[in-house]
Amino acid sequence: MTTIARIEEYGDELRAIRHDLHAHPEIGFEEQRTSSIVARLLKEYGVDEVHTGIAVTGVVGLIHGRHGQGKRIGLRADMDALPMEEESGLSFSSQTPGRFHGCGHDGHTTMLLGTARYLAETRNFAGTVVLIFQPAEEGLGGARRMIAEGLFERFPCDEIYGLHNSPLHGPGEVALCAGPAMAGADFFDITVTGRGSHGAMPHYSRDPVVVSGALIQALQSIVSRNINPHDPVVLSITQVHSGSAYNVIPQTATLAGTVRTFSDSVREQTRERMRTLVAGIAASYEVDIDIEIRDVFSVLENAPMQTELLADAAREIVGEANVSTDNKPLMGSEDFADMLKVVPGAYCWVGHSGNIPVHNPAFVLGDDILPIGASLFSRLIEKRLSPGA
Repeated sequence: MTTIARIEEYGDELRAIRHDLHAHPEIGFEEQRTSSIVARLLKEYGVDEVHTGIAVTGVVGLIHGRHGQGKRIGLRADMDALPMEEESGLSFSSQTPGRFHGCGHDGHTTMLLGTARYLAETRNFAGTVVLIFQPAEEGLGGARRMIAEGLFERFPCDEIYGLHNSPLHGPGEVALCAGPAMAGADFFDITVTGRGSHGAMPHYSRDPVVVSGALIQALQSIVSRNINPHDPVVLSITQVHSGSAYNVIPQTATLAGTVRTFSDSVREQTRERMRTLVAGIAASYEVDIDIEIRDVFSVLENAPMQTELLADAAREIVGEANVSTDNKPLMGSEDFADMLKVVPGAYCWVGHSGNIPVHNPAFVLGDDILPIGASLFSRLIEKRLSPGA
């Protein structure tokens, strides 16, 4: 029996787990119910060791193969939901107001649980599998916190792998690429402090709204005039807030946004230019401007060898024609990148029957992805940790 055929026998259970997690979403570092379910199921499946409370709600399980010692390979899934309302219309929609599995992490968790069950039952490998159920991927630094709390000191890994569902790819398609695969991300906050005045007397003011307009225009010039066109950069102002009355020029204005790059050097060049422009505009308009730039996500770098190993496993599950190894890097970000900075590995995208983008209120994850993702991880382990490999 093939790997996927056996895992498809768990299909009803996997769907039930995923639907339950979907109906009870929990955001970063609050995944108490989710992590307790994960820990309970790992124990029921016969996973050799189950450790909880890592980075508050993280769970790690260990499975030892029946063919003796070998490499230690990590498999990671994120568990957290988004702080948004669901509008999918599913019968198992979120029962928690303001919480929604709008990025499909309920599916990622379920797929790794399916892998855990299969590997705990078969153990047809040499070495150890480290199952990592991570909290707080959605911009809260869950991966960094697990690493800071000694994840890889307590549970060493020679390689590590992850995946993400993709409504941009068709059912059964797997996409990946070696090298930079997802962008690093900075978040920034800018506060302009001028001088308020009556709206009819602007000459008495130092208008922070006008300054904000100048800032927005100037910051975009970094992309078009300071960075090499061969080095992709996205700089987006996503928030502008100021004022509370029709006839009052406000005292302050705030802006916020994000920068995405595939290179640490370009990232630092962009940061320096942002600070220079802010200082120049502050002097020009005689206002105070404060800028805070935060490193939120690292560039996700797939190691070439591990990328090909993951692709080989995918070909056995979905077929050669459904595996693409030249997927274009995405400007989205993923904190699995921080784990890949410590341990070599790879990350891929797995398509499904849903076609609405992630983070959309109507997003639906197709259940058809569950046995595919679980089988992909499982076959990777059997191939990479085969006796004598």
